Amino acid sequence: MKSESKIIMILVVGLLGTLVVGMNVRSEVQTAKNVSKISEVATTKESNQVKDEEEKKKEEKNTTQEKTTKEDREEKEENEKVVEVAVVEPTPVPTPTPEPIVYDGLNMNQLAEKLNRSLGSTLSGTGYTFASESLALGIDPYLAVAIVLHETGCQWECSYLVQACNNVGGMKGSPGCNGGSYASFPTLDDGIRSYLSNLYRNYYAYGLTTPETIGPKYAASPTWASKVNWYINSIRSK
Repeated sequence: MKSESKIIMILVVGLLGTLVVGMNVRSEVQTAKNVSKISEVATTKESNQVKDEEEKKKEEKNTTQEKTTKEDREEKEENEKVVEVAVVEPTPVPTPTPEPIVYDGLNMNQLAEKLNRSLGSTLSGTGYTFASESLALGIDPYLAVAIVLHETGCQWECSYLVQACNNVGGMKGSPGCNGGSYASFPTLDDGIRSYLSNLYRNYYAYGLTTPETIGPKYAASPTWASKVNWYINSIRSK
């Protein structure tokens, strides 16, 4: 009996030892599992943090790129605007066409002003009419005005015939000035045109184009031509 009890005790002790060892093994395994799980959780957390940091960096990079792209686009648009402004050509300003030379190196307005510097009194400012009408008939405007100045005194004070009847050339005809033999004209321009027409029809048309050739027919005075030439030189010098 003692022998059997001893054997049983040995078996019980061995069984208890086995149970304790098993429990320790299970505990160690569970601990290992817990450690592994904790390590896995830590690894996962760390991985997630790394991933989050990478996503954040990626977002910052994309934001920077978008900002840079926007700035580049705006700069490009500004440059294009500058280029567009640079290539716009200004509207050309038309160059004034110079007036043609009509006589003695002068255009019509210059010639009229030159004649006006000799025409006074009632004939003041009629230079353009003398210039344009003379040239239209092929008459020397200096000669035409010189005859008028000699006949009427309009370089200083025009004669009564000019002031009262617009007769600038001492022409005779009707209707008469105050019923006399000298012609009367409704306006000063009419009197100037009639005078130039008479000069052309009765003198230029016959080749009488200078004071020397016109004088014998126009006036009885032998000094008429020299006096007209004096007025011509005076007009030309002004």
